[in-house]
Parts: sequence; C-alpha cells; structure tokens
Amino acid sequence: MTLLRRSAASLAVEMRAGESVIEHMLEQMLYAMGHRPSGSEVASWRRSLPVLADDLVEAGLGNVEMLVEYHLPLTSQRADVVLAGAHPRTGEASYVVVELKQWSEARRWEGNPDLVDVPGAPGPPRSHPVKQVRGYCDYLTDFARVLQDQPDAVAGVAYLHNATQPEKVEDLFQYPMDLRGRLFTGSDRGKFHEFLRQRLAPGVGGAPFADALVNSKIAPSVQLLKVAADEIQTREMFTLIGEQTLAVDLVLHQVRSAHRADRKRAVVVTGGPGSGKSVIALSLLGELAREGRSVLHATGSRSFTQTLRKVAGARQPRVQKMFKYFNQFMEAEKNGLDVLILDEAHRIRETSVDRYTVASLRTGRPQVDELIAAARVPVFLLDENQIVRPGELGSVQQITDYCATLGIEVHPIPLGSQFRCGGSEEYVQWVHRLLGLTDKPPTAWNGDPQFDVAVADSPEQMEVFLAARQANRYGARIAAGYCWPWSDPRPDGTLVPDVRIGSWARPWNSKSDRRMGDAPPAPLWSTEDGGFGQVGCVYTAQGFEYDWSGVILGPDLVWRGDRMVSDRSANKDPDFRNRTRVSDADFDKLVRNVYKVLLTRGMIGTVLYSTDAETQAALKRLVGRGVKDVRLR
Repeated sequence: MTLLRRSAASLAVEMRAGESVIEHMLEQMLYAMGHRPSGSEVASWRRSLPVLADDLVEAGLGNVEMLVEYHLPLTSQRADVVLAGAHPRTGEASYVVVELKQWSEARRWEGNPDLVDVPGAPGPPRSHPVKQVRGYCDYLTDFARVLQDQPDAVAGVAYLHNATQPEKVEDLFQYPMDLRGRLFTGSDRGKFHEFLRQRLAPGVGGAPFADALVNSKIAPSVQLLKVAADEIQTREMFTLIGEQTLAVDLVLHQVRSAHRADRKRAVVVTGGPGSGKSVIALSLLGELAREGRSVLHATGSRSFTQTLRKVAGARQPRVQKMFKYFNQFMEAEKNGLDVLILDEAHRIRETSVDRYTVASLRTGRPQVDELIAAARVPVFLLDENQIVRPGELGSVQQITDYCATLGIEVHPIPLGSQFRCGGSEEYVQWVHRLLGLTDKPPTAWNGDPQFDVAVADSPEQMEVFLAARQANRYGARIAAGYCWPWSDPRPDGTLVPDVRIGSWARPWNSKSDRRMGDAPPAPLWSTEDGGFGQVGCVYTAQGFEYDWSGVILGPDLVWRGDRMVSDRSANKDPDFRNRTRVSDADFDKLVRNVYKVLLTRGMIGTVLYSTDAETQAALKRLVGRGVKDVRLR
C-alpha cells in the first residue's frame, strides 16, 4: 500500500500548482489509517516531496515513478518514498528507497554511531538515517518475491536536503555506507543526481516496475529461509527431546501431505508448561526453511517475540524478520505462505483491531480467520490453561470449530511430557489442584526430588533466598499477581516501587522497550540481567522459564474454607475492569490461569508467599516446608 503514486514530473507540476497532492494524501491516510497525520508529518510532505520531485526532474528522471509513504508489508513501517524505474545498464527493474530528512544540523548521540541527536528537535535520539533506510532495503529484498533473484535491484539513500553546511552534519558521514545506505545533503545535490542516474535510466517510464513491486507476492525469500535454517538448526538450545521429535515429524508429515494433495489443513499441538511447544515451533521453522518452504513464526506476545528475535537472530540479524505478531496478517495474501507457525496460540484474540489499526481494516474479521487464511498449513501450538486476558480465544475447540466452518481438516497432536518444573508432572498437577483448575480438590505437596517447593514467611525472606541462588549462578525472578497500581517512571527514569507489602517495596518491571538504569527492557525482563530487581507480571513472565521462581499471591486469589476463591475488587489489571466485557465467572477463570502461569515458570524450584494471612497459613499447611528447609544447590 502507498498513500500516493505519481511520476516525478507530474508530482513536481502538481506540487507547484497548489495543495491538491497534499489533500489527496490526507484523504488517503484518513481512509487507510483512520486518522489524519500529525502536523509535523504534513509539514514534512510539503517541504520534502517537491524538493525530491524537482531533483528527479533536474536529473532527467521525470519518468521515474514515486511511491510515497510506501507501507512495508507485514509491518507497521512506511518508507518515505520508493523510486521505481529501469536500471540504465541492464534495463531491468531498479528501485531506490529514499528517507527524507529536513535536518539542517545533526550529530552522533553520545558517541553512539547508530543514534543521532538533532538540535532543537524534541524527544529521544533518532536512529541514524542510513541505518534506517538500509533496514527498509533489506526488508524489501527479504519479503518482496519479485526481488528474490535481483538482490542488487534495490538501493537506499538518506537525503538531508536542508543540510547546506557540511560541517553541521559531518558526524553522520562516519557511519559505514554501501549501496543500500548512502547519505546525501543539500550541499551535494550534484552527487545525489549522479547517484540516481546510476540506478535509474532517464527517459524510461517507471510505471511497470512500480506495478511489479506493488503487486509482488509477499513471503520470505529463499535466501532469508536459508539463513534462518542455518542459524536455527545449529543452535543447541533448540535440540529436541523425546516426543518433541515425534511432534515435529507429525507436523512435517501434514505439511508435506497438504502440499502433495494441494489441500489446506491445520495442525494443533497442545501441551502444558514446559512441554516443549516453543522448541518444536523453532525446530519446525528451521526444518521448513531448510526445505525452502515459505514459513514464518508468529506470537501474540511482545515479550516472547522480541526475545526470540534476540536469541535466534543474535548472530544473523536478518533472521529476526522471521518472527512476527498475530496482528500483522490482516492484509496477508490468502495462502501466501506454505506454513505459519503460531506459537503461544492461546493468546489469539477476538480481532487484530486496536486503536492504531487502519480504518480500511476495521472489518470485525476474527484474528483466527486472518491467521488461518495466511498459510496453506497454519500450525497452532497452545496451552488452554494459559489464557490469561479477556478477548483471548486460542482454545482447541474454538480453533477446531472455526476450521470446520471453512471445511478445513484439523490434525491434533498432544504433548504429554513436560520439561519445566524439573520435569515434575506431580508439581504441575498439584498446582492445578491448588488453583481449582481440575475437579480434584487441593492436596498436600508430597515432595519430588526433581523439584523444590517452599513457602517464604515474607517477601524479604523470599528475596534473600532467591538472591542467594542468583549468587550461586542460578537464574531467579520474583513475579506477582496484578494487585498493585503500576506507575509510569519518574521524570529521571527511575521506577516507582509500587508493589508494597509492609515495609518491603519493589517496582514492577519497566514498561519501556529500552533499558532504564539497571532494569532491562520490558520484553526482556525474564531473560536479561537486572530483572531480579523488579517484580514481573504475567505478561512479561508468560512463555519464559528461569531456575528459581518466586511467586507473590496477591489478595485477588485467596484461600477460604477448603479452596481458593477469587476477589475481583483486589485486582488492578486494567484489562479486567470492564464487567460487561469480562464477567465475574470469566475473571475467576482468568485469574486462576494467571497464577498457573506464574507458578510454572521455575525449572528447579518455586517459592510461594501470600499477602493474605489465611492463604499464607493454608500454603504452609499444604507445602509443609519453609525456605530454611531447602538446601542450596
């Protein structure tokens, strides 16, 4: 999708004639995005687009097609302009991605080559424009199949047309540059024109080449699939164990059978915490990529997706593009992928629509329909007892029923074994009984040599106990039910200690995507250094594991009589406030699932503490073991 498409010559004429082009873009954006652009964005169009159009005309490239505000597929990002034309030497398609900046002055931010400080511009530092445009170029070649065999068809430039005094932007030229990332300023327009003529042929219309890009099939390129396969399949952390191997073989069989029969089908893999669903998902991603099948991985969790991008793409950043979110397939081509792997599928929501969704996509289409439609074989991996938010619909029954309405075969694959909680099935069942997630009553913990469970007398004692494990090179985190307010950071960036129990107080994990002092970014709270200093919630803990898990049960789930009961009034989660949308019965089920997730993160042991006296007494009776009884491993 693009907000405006014109030849450079026609755009130059229209811009000189008045505001019709800008008004057209405003109308397009209002229709497509559901809102008008900001004043600064409109101002940038008015100031930058005529400059670029005039430069193209002056360079003899008036027939080049300009795709303005080009939407990169399967992302929320837009490139300022993509120029489409013929290569002057080969006559083949040639594209130049242009990032337009109005900066007249800029410098590296605190010596960091990737970040730029723009004097007088409010807000945080900007990404270096060369890095930005190079990322757009790489993404295009990795996902627009029309470019699959033409890796040299795309070039990228950042154009600072207002920078007429070279010394005021000289810092930016220290950034490494190549064909997909060049920097030009208003003081070297001649060089900019020369570069454009090296990539685009004068006198050749760009319309057919623009058509090819706009109408291109969207799927990961063969080159990206090869890189992903090489990276994922060589990582020891993705090694399969036991019936995980069988599950992968069964899914691969269904994918190959669907391909041979030319018939769509779905696969649903179910398993409890630690059963290896995510390892299976990544193994499938690697194997299918190795076979050259177009495949992507998606989740509904920001924390989980960003961690997978970091881990799987650490050595090859290109691999990070293989990991998407559930809400990025609203415009995906029907059956455009061979396989879509939907990890943590219990987090599928009613719709993908949120306040940022473009107006043209506010159709009420179920998210599950978008995901099923996007691939010949959608593969769902889920645990129904991890549905923790209102609007999450990822149950086996719902997926199966929806597939039935479409006439799609569903092939279930259950996982029995689990590898979290020390492989202790007894502990997982004990948690289910404690939380009332089964028809069996709570029972005493009889112990398991594979897994430690203890009750702390206070949050202070819990923290000291877990800190000692950390000092002994084990991972540890403290998480809690959402029973305290969650403040924004203070002006100086420090976190507010909102979780207060007596004299003990700690902050929730950071809300930010950037490190705040010692606190890691929110999505990486479970996995990066510094997370022990804050209290995590279900949204940052879900999908992860650590050696030792401390869980604070808040007053929203308490022991009364012989069982746990929920108290909605004690919960502070904004998602649960709407009683029309979330009934008391729904809240009761969801809050039990929240604690089920928190109580099954540990690999070696779990330490419990409840803020409610009666619940604390019940936990002590049921567990029969304090932290002082647990030896240091």
